[in-house]
Amino acid sequence: MINSSRLRIPSPLTLGLSTLGRDTTGGSAEERDAIRFAERVLTSGHTYVDTSNNYAAGRSEAVLGAAAIRRGAARSADIITKVDVDPITGRFDRDRVLRSFDESRARLGVDTIPLLHLHDPDMLTMSEALGPGGAVEGLIELRSSGAVGAIGIAGGHIPMMSAYVSSGVFDAVLCHNRFTIVDHSATALFEDARRRGMVVFNAAPFGAGLLSGGPRPGTRYAYLPASDALLDWTRAAEHICREYELSLPAVALAFSLQSPLIDSTVVGISSANRLDDLDELQRQTVPSELWEQIDQLGPAPTPIVDPAVR
Repeated sequence: MINSSRLRIPSPLTLGLSTLGRDTTGGSAEERDAIRFAERVLTSGHTYVDTSNNYAAGRSEAVLGAAAIRRGAARSADIITKVDVDPITGRFDRDRVLRSFDESRARLGVDTIPLLHLHDPDMLTMSEALGPGGAVEGLIELRSSGAVGAIGIAGGHIPMMSAYVSSGVFDAVLCHNRFTIVDHSATALFEDARRRGMVVFNAAPFGAGLLSGGPRPGTRYAYLPASDALLDWTRAAEHICREYELSLPAVALAFSLQSPLIDSTVVGISSANRLDDLDELQRQTVPSELWEQIDQLGPAPTPIVDPAVR
């Protein structure tokens, strides 16, 4: 049964904190700086911040937990996290899900979590994940016990993500790099999730670099090298944006923010300046005529080719 109604209505932006606390140690000056930044994020007015058990080897959650304690009732954001494969044994079954959740809960200093995602279960077959003793069984147990308000599936590969969504088990879906001005391959996935009443998070609207930094040689899209053809397409799109006195990042973000398929767009941030820039981009208005001109460029040559579901 879908429990998405248990979630707070997300703000248009969800702040991703995958790099928070990276290379810091407890009590260091670097950790104190990271905690101050996390406090700013937790009081920024956005509904959710997004982390995971394995982000920055657990330091993202640890820093967030320290910041949440310091801000107390003053914080506006709830923390979403994810369960991850055991980094030593490679196990990702029911027992690992429960341990991963307990690790996250201890770092964050909370008893319950509003939304817990199954994160990148690429190494599992669907029968392993959904069968007895599988990872999904652990998530359902946590939801049934009230330890988590809702459960989600978070990943990239569209065939795999579509299979998890069609299982009817999950309350939310998070997919990255596949609903941008370059790659529209998550459209059918998000449409299906919408029909099922799921909450839809679209992550990485900038394609992990190409649409935020621009089409420079050596730029990557979705962690993959951008081809010359993709760089040329992006230059043409950037030229259209300039005609309307808008930046390519503003238009890339608006593509997700303006879509009726998306409840919240997840954007990674690593500094207070980045947060300020993101809030400014959110305020930009993109006219319909610009979208028509970008459509006339034809489909972008995305480098993503997702494997078939196992």
